[in-house]
Amino acid sequence: MDKAVVEDLASKHAALHALIDEEEHRTHPDEDLLHRLKKEKLRLKDAMLGH
Repeated sequence: MDKAVVEDLASKHAALHALIDEEEHRTHPDEDLLHRLKKEKLRLKDAMLGH
């Protein structure tokens, strides 16, 4: 996989991590949103690992 593609995926993965962390620390986190964000983060991780 192209290094630039992996770096782009890693950047998106890090951004999702920040969004998840922010949402988890809200008084009333949106569980549906958290589920979608975590699923997307996992998809990106799998893509980086070549699965």
